[in-house]
Amino acid sequence: MIPVRELGGLTLGAQGLGCMGMSDFYGTGDDSESIATVHRALDLGVTLLDTADMYGYGRNEELVGRAIAGRREEVVLATKFGIVRDENDPAARGVRGDPAYVRSAAEASLRRLGVETIDLYYQHRVDPGVPIEETVGAMAALVEQGKVRHLGLSEAGAETIRRAHATHPITAVQTEWSLWSRDIEDEVVPTCRELGIGIVAYAPLGRGFLTGRFASSGDFGEGDFRQRSQPRLAEGNLERNLALVDALRAVAVERGVTAGQLALAWVQHRGTDVVPIPGTKRRRYLEENVAAVDIELSEADRRAIEKAVPADAVAGDRYHEDAMRLLGR
Repeated sequence: MIPVRELGGLTLGAQGLGCMGMSDFYGTGDDSESIATVHRALDLGVTLLDTADMYGYGRNEELVGRAIAGRREEVVLATKFGIVRDENDPAARGVRGDPAYVRSAAEASLRRLGVETIDLYYQHRVDPGVPIEETVGAMAALVEQGKVRHLGLSEAGAETIRRAHATHPITAVQTEWSLWSRDIEDEVVPTCRELGIGIVAYAPLGRGFLTGRFASSGDFGEGDFRQRSQPRLAEGNLERNLALVDALRAVAVERGVTAGQLALAWVQHRGTDVVPIPGTKRRRYLEENVAAVDIELSEADRRAIEKAVPADAVAGDRYHEDAMRLLGR
């Protein structure tokens, strides 16, 4: 069983499970294997399950709801609202944070999940057209109504986090954090720690790339968004980034672990207020990820890992330009 951590007053396992890929973005899913993966995660002591209303246009929430039926008391259930998608134009993205939308989105998520309360409710992306105080005020009303227990923000900047926290306590900020996505370390992490806000690190394996399982864009299956939406995997950048993974793998071999486990252990060691949520839809990868919780890193280990993957050596942005504009930096 994995240890527990405290994030802003919320007790949960030291590693969570990102459920997005079970229904969207990473190719064809297998609901039976995905549900078995959720059950295995709970058996291993993983408690935080992360989904969102935009994953699979709501189908991921429905899947998670089926998976936790009968085991609700074992789960810290997190979902998100705010990114608006159109099934007729899958590439299009909008953002809404107006109070009416907050209320309607929460009701829809509760219905799809089949629960009475969401444990951790995030604003998925900050709406630049709505003051954060209005959005968080509407989220706070959900807490008062017993529909939500804790509030979170995803990909918010430091000043926005401060303003949100002044409106209602923010329990966690979810943001991309891995060996090749470290920009939050300058302002967001210090702000969260000053305010006592936990950090939930998504894509801690660099969209799977840091595992070393991918050597070319052709290794991703049909329908996998990494082929078209990840500049770091584009021609030119890919070759440079593969060299970083090779260097990480060499360090991992010395420790007798996989490159992915070493990358995850690095995130786990960022602090006791950090919970990574590696995503997978297969039990074998889940078990590999969970094993990383037990890896101890010395200061020398940390230096070797960061020498293998220097923060300034990663080639390419996290997303293409349109998606980068949605990040609340």
